[in-house]
Amino acid sequence: MNLNPQSPFASKASQLLSWGHWFTFANIALVLLISLGYLWADSAPTTWLGRFYMVVTWLSHTSFITFLAFVLTVFPLSLVFPYPRHIRGMAAVIATLGLSWLCLDAFVYYQLGYHINFSSLSEILSVFVQTLSARPIFVSAIATLIIGAFFAFELVISNFAWKHLAELKQLKFPSYAAVCIVSCFAASHSIHIWADANSYFDITKQDNVLPMSYPTTAKSLLAKHNLIDIDQYKKSTQIDLDSKNIEFVTPELTGSCSAVDKPTTHILVFANNAQLLEFVGSNDTLKPFSTLLHPTSIEDSLFNLIYGLPAIYKRSMIDEERSPAWAKGGLLSVHGFPEFKYIPERQDAKIVIQFVNGNTLNIETTSPVIALSFANDEKSVVATSTFYSNIKAFKKAEGLIQPMDLLATVLSQVINCVERAAKSTLGHTVTSPESSHGVNHSQGVFIAFKKDRITLIKPDGSYQQMSAAEGFVIEQKLDIPFLIQSIKQIKQFGPSASQ
Repeated sequence: MNLNPQSPFASKASQLLSWGHWFTFANIALVLLISLGYLWADSAPTTWLGRFYMVVTWLSHTSFITFLAFVLTVFPLSLVFPYPRHIRGMAAVIATLGLSWLCLDAFVYYQLGYHINFSSLSEILSVFVQTLSARPIFVSAIATLIIGAFFAFELVISNFAWKHLAELKQLKFPSYAAVCIVSCFAASHSIHIWADANSYFDITKQDNVLPMSYPTTAKSLLAKHNLIDIDQYKKSTQIDLDSKNIEFVTPELTGSCSAVDKPTTHILVFANNAQLLEFVGSNDTLKPFSTLLHPTSIEDSLFNLIYGLPAIYKRSMIDEERSPAWAKGGLLSVHGFPEFKYIPERQDAKIVIQFVNGNTLNIETTSPVIALSFANDEKSVVATSTFYSNIKAFKKAEGLIQPMDLLATVLSQVINCVERAAKSTLGHTVTSPESSHGVNHSQGVFIAFKKDRITLIKPDGSYQQMSAAEGFVIEQKLDIPFLIQSIKQIKQFGPSASQ
């Protein structure tokens, strides 16, 4: 092969290489725009350093994977097949496919909280099918328009860069942009090393946001150079699951709860699913919601429902016969549960939680009603089941709902006790952004979920991650920052929460 600088082959290869840089540069700008969807899907950092890290990581990592895609695809083709017109067309097709895949991955991450992977393929396909079946013409039209726009964009920038290559070579700002991206890349990894070593979770919690993200591990890098105390590192990142019971510290509730003119909400817990179905069959105002995630321990689920707290607080509350903090002022009445007999029955209560086992009910279903039956699965710590309700707020719910969330939603949306729901329970109102994630504790197992992914951690440190909708195991690394933040949340009413 003649590689003389004056040879036609060398000249075309050089021109294609220069063209490729500009083609990639334009695609970096578009990929940066699309990747904003990942940042939008997660909660924003709360500190200035976390926000700075998010920006420099977004700039550097996104630019890097775009440039890597060019090096692995278009660049080799331009060397072995140096025909400008054909290369420009193939590059446009390759870039369109890559951008379309990125949009799909961003959509999956927004819906499920994890990236496209083979172990979760069933749930991912299920999301696609549900989205398409809901509005097939609209979704198909939007997808076609997006792909068509990508292809048109690629053809335009491909031809423009080739025809104006001489003028583009005179511009100096790409050099400054390259220096900026490289500086951001170095800053991103340096900050992450420091954050990982110091357990700065506002930064490390961003590890799994962008696709193909493999941040440097501080433990191995700094330990190799004797710059970190390994024992201190392990201590700072250890998940404390030893305490199975936490003393509940009653929070100070200063706001009023004006529920006098509000209707009474009946929460009916049926002994079995057959009785539940018989009841809802004769009450067509009750609509089904198949998203209730609860412990398989019935006692733990009842505690979640009555107190709005995980069962890790159960012993301190039941042994001392303490009524729920949110029920101050006679808001609650409990019927038919011997283990909670110390909570008085009241005629004027605004929330009535009642056990139903074949007894006749005299309830007006025009008033707010929640009807449910807890699934009893001895093979698992948690289960999903269907509850029925005529409360409008549940129609806006997306994702999983825990018994604690049922209570919090009634408190805030039905009887207007917003402060009590926020300050004395760990439930989320189903219409709030926080409802996409939650924590619980049952049978010694720590439970955390984020969108569709459920993580179960046993006292011995072993763990399992699964899809809530399909039940299959998700083979992904443990999201330590998210779990530690979840543990802080579950212990927020404990004695050490203020320390």
